Amino acid sequence: MGAQKKFLILAMLMALALVAFSTTTPYEDNTQTTSLRGVSRLLASPRVDVSMKCDKYPRMCRVLGGPGPDCCNKKCVNVSKDRFNCGKCGKRCKYSEICCKGKCVNPRSDRKNCGSCNNKCKKGSSCVYGMCSYA
Repeated sequence: MGAQKKFLILAMLMALALVAFSTTTPYEDNTQTTSLRGVSRLLASPRVDVSMKCDKYPRMCRVLGGPGPDCCNKKCVNVSKDRFNCGKCGKRCKYSEICCKGKCVNPRSDRKNCGSCNNKCKKGSSCVYGMCSYA
């Protein structure tokens, strides 16, 4: 039985090595396609002028699908979710905190935001390590 285990382990290691070395990352493919077949018109359209900043054009932040409706330090953000502009521009949350509804909370111990925003623990249970009723 010992030889069977060794053979099984050796086979698994060889299979793992083959998978690890045979896969290619997207960065290794340096070829550029020139065909627009299958590409939507939005992707084929010219790029938006990068010199447009929200401090001069604040309405540009309200675009559907944009990062957020608020302009902070010439960038569009959502102050109700952004860790670096939580509730107002420039208000940073601590390392272990996240921004929920414009307030910095610790998702590992906050009963109203346990593990993520708006994840409330049931009555009588506590939030420990980001999980309700852990122990």
